[in-house]
Amino acid sequence: MKTQMSAARGRVLPFAEKERSEEESGTLESSLLQLIDDNRRSSLQLREKTERSRKEAIRHAARTADLLVKAVNGGVEECFVNEKRIETEIRNLAVTVARFGKQTDQWLAATHSVNSAVKEIGDFENWMKTMEFDCKKITAAIRNIHEEH
Repeated sequence: MKTQMSAARGRVLPFAEKERSEEESGTLESSLLQLIDDNRRSSLQLREKTERSRKEAIRHAARTADLLVKAVNGGVEECFVNEKRIETEIRNLAVTVARFGKQTDQWLAATHSVNSAVKEIGDFENWMKTMEFDCKKITAAIRNIHEEH
């Protein structure tokens, strides 16, 4: 193949063949230039389309991330609000429990006083019955002594 090309290069072509060869090479060259240009244009369009798609994907991803953050933050914010309410209720309940504790201590002291008073009354009543019984015994003894004399 090389020898044929070398022979073709080395020989002098007639004018008609030379003109046809230049036309073919011009057409071939313009076709190659056209292919390169088409390739460049399609590469550029593809690059632009890819860039647009990339930007759109980034925009959609950012929007999705924002929505996810809002959804998560909404729940977290609600948890914080509920936590603050619970803490307030705990403080209020602690105050109420302390107040009820003091009140319970007062009731216990009052109940102990009443219990002691009732016990003393019971002791006094028992003492009175004992005294009454003793008095009756003494009276009976005096009566018996007095009747014997």
